[in-house]
Amino acid sequence: MFDSRHIKTFHEVVRTGSYSAAARTLGYTQPAITQQMKALERDTGSALFVRVGRGLRLTEAGEALARHTSAILDAMTAAQEQMNALTRLRAGRVRLCAFPSANSTLVPEALARLTADHPALRVDLLENEPPESLRRLTRGECDISLAFTYPGLHEQAPEGLVEIPLLEDQLTVLLPAGHPLARRRAVRLTELSGERWIAGCPRCRANLLHECAEQGFVPDIAFMTDDNLAVQSLVAEGLGVAMLPSLVLNFMRHPKVAGRPLRPVSRRQISAYVLPEHLRIPATARVLDRLKAVAAAKDGC
Repeated sequence: MFDSRHIKTFHEVVRTGSYSAAARTLGYTQPAITQQMKALERDTGSALFVRVGRGLRLTEAGEALARHTSAILDAMTAAQEQMNALTRLRAGRVRLCAFPSANSTLVPEALARLTADHPALRVDLLENEPPESLRRLTRGECDISLAFTYPGLHEQAPEGLVEIPLLEDQLTVLLPAGHPLARRRAVRLTELSGERWIAGCPRCRANLLHECAEQGFVPDIAFMTDDNLAVQSLVAEGLGVAMLPSLVLNFMRHPKVAGRPLRPVSRRQISAYVLPEHLRIPATARVLDRLKAVAAAKDGC
């Protein structure tokens, strides 16, 4: 068994090319570096360095060990990060990453219920659209990620994550209040084939292109913005029409914009994602329970 400190020191000696340079980087004395390398050589049973002039050259055994040190150190770092995450969760602190419309609707209601029942539990809020929110989860930068998928795009979450479905969010078409179709109870997508469109985030934009293609036309996308309020303002000024989830319209509605359900009905799936081992942590389970309760009241909106 190798001492992890010795592996780290060996890696630094190889990287810098000398004991003295490694000592400066690590904050050790040069004799301390020398002693650690002698200890590592005893553990391996082989010489790792030979002196060449003022420098060092790896032996065959040293080269073999050097090929593995980066992987060893990366694995140790990942293990430490996971242990830190578990310790933080057990202490009652959860990092939750969600997309903007969830952070404006589902998350505040869930956290209000959570705070009422468990005032000592703390939640750090982060914001990203998928798939970046899922990548942050796999990198250990958050403990729970809320993300959405569109069934027609066949999107897959990264391997190793547990998906907890929360709700289906119906898509709505936004029209200027004076638009002829605003008098309808519902609007067919084909009736908008000649309109200019305002498109949202990359995933939503991909779904718009997919759904229009399914109906036999390519939308004329005049503007693109991730800002849901900006989308509504552009529609209000008659600059185009848009497709937004109903969840967005729960917390903002421009007086000069009319929202109408689409026909055929289209929805996105909103889910929570976690690492499998975090499901057993009480802090994570409590946050998920409140998210599920709030989502159940909104499902099919």
